[in-house]
Amino acid sequence: MSASPLLTREQAAEFLNICPQTLSVWKCTQRYNLPVVKVGRCVRYRLSDLQAFIERNVVGRDSE
Repeated sequence: MSASPLLTREQAAEFLNICPQTLSVWKCTQRYNLPVVKVGRCVRYRLSDLQAFIERNVVGRDSE
C-alpha cells in the first residue's frame, strides 16, 4: 500500500479551489466529513481523502 501525499491546508484548499479559511471552518463546524492528519500541531490533508471528498460530492452524474 503506497502512502498518499500529505498536503498543507493551503495546498489542500488550492486543490479544491477554495480559501484555506473555508477548510478551517469546515473542520471547526464539522460541516463535512473530511479527515485530517495531525503532525504535531500541524494539520495535513491526504490527497486520497480530498479525491474521495470530491467523488462523494459529485451531483448530477449520469447513470451509465
